[in-house]
Amino acid sequence: MWTVAGLARDLAEGRTTSRKLVEEALARIADPAGEGSRAFLKVYADDARAEAEHSDRLRRSGIVRSPVEGLPVSLKDLYDVAGDVTRAGSRLLADAPPAKQDAPAVARLRAAGAVLIGRTNMVEFAFGAVGLNPHYGTPKNPWDRKTGRVPGGSSSGAAVAQADGMAVMSLGSDTRGSIRQPAALCGVVGWKPTQRRVPRDGAFPLSYTLDTVGPLANSVDCCAAYDAVLAAEPWAPLPEVPARGLRLLVPQGALLEDLAPEVARAFETALKKLAAAGAALHERAVPAFDRQAEYFKGGGFAGAEAYAIHRRWEKRLAEYDPRVAKRVLFGKDIGVADYIDLGLLRAEYIRTVEALAAPFDAMLMPTSPALAPGIAEADASDEAYFHWNFRILRNVGVVNFLDGCALSLPCHAPGSAPVGLSVFGPALSDRRVLAAASAIEGVLRARD
Repeated sequence: MWTVAGLARDLAEGRTTSRKLVEEALARIADPAGEGSRAFLKVYADDARAEAEHSDRLRRSGIVRSPVEGLPVSLKDLYDVAGDVTRAGSRLLADAPPAKQDAPAVARLRAAGAVLIGRTNMVEFAFGAVGLNPHYGTPKNPWDRKTGRVPGGSSSGAAVAQADGMAVMSLGSDTRGSIRQPAALCGVVGWKPTQRRVPRDGAFPLSYTLDTVGPLANSVDCCAAYDAVLAAEPWAPLPEVPARGLRLLVPQGALLEDLAPEVARAFETALKKLAAAGAALHERAVPAFDRQAEYFKGGGFAGAEAYAIHRRWEKRLAEYDPRVAKRVLFGKDIGVADYIDLGLLRAEYIRTVEALAAPFDAMLMPTSPALAPGIAEADASDEAYFHWNFRILRNVGVVNFLDGCALSLPCHAPGSAPVGLSVFGPALSDRRVLAAASAIEGVLRARD
């Protein structure tokens, strides 16, 4: 399993090169037995080789631009790359003019020495949690490939690319869990930072209010390394926080109801391991988390803002994924007064949850209450699709509406269906939540 720390050591000690890492990633993408052809919409093979060789030359001269120097990364298809068309997983934009410059997130990765390996598949216009894309195909979840299960969305290709070792980090976006859901369902780590910390310019928008830029990777420390790059903050190791004494809130209520049996078992096992390691777990009702029907009524901010973004193409909705088109139209009838009331409701919610969370290092919940269903099952009808879409995204929206930060990390037993544990907190508690998540990860990965 590729990690930033492990590869940085290997590069520094001459056991590998950036060019070798890029060739490994390209080979996995091109493997006809794998999911590369569906996980990626475009591969930058020649450019990646050239960037890797440049990184290797700099390293031989003693220049290392950052801890992620020379490591291959992928980009969700909604990010601008200079000279390339940003399709956002849609055929509607296939003939759009190429981007004139990199999105700031992409430019920061380049400046840090990251090697761009390609653009990953996604739900069209990032509007869906299941991960289906009828235009470019749906990459299969790494778990139970024989059945062919959904990867989660909307960062579907990013999660599959990460799980299959096609990149050291896959850049995603998160509006209502679009990083964390696929990370949970595919068994990798996904990080949603506080929105304001990473610029969203140059990323095709779904919701101006909720969209967030963040990484999917193989460990908490990997996510923290890329988070520093994306936020243009000095890199520093996460503070070492012992599991013993961690103060963790486990909200009781809707977030823990109607869990798939496998999710319930994995979550309970994780809590028992943390308690045995000395973490202080506090179970408390949080009524604010039980009001999501109000927060996302009619699609909420995303519904209203998505319609505002897409109304210019309303006469071309027949060219969209029909289910995405339906969701775009959901927001058409949200009035100005409703939108203003939603903003006031959010402000009240943020104040309430921030006060409740203040005594704790982080809060815990299952990232998704469900396991990944089969692609055929989720795609069988509109009724099935919208059932699974809501089920998969049910928990994660409480963080976006909070303007908070959250990390999903695997908590299932090796070889079993992937289940994600969400470690989250209010706005700008990013370093504290990452440090707590790193300690939790250490407990969960320790052998019994």
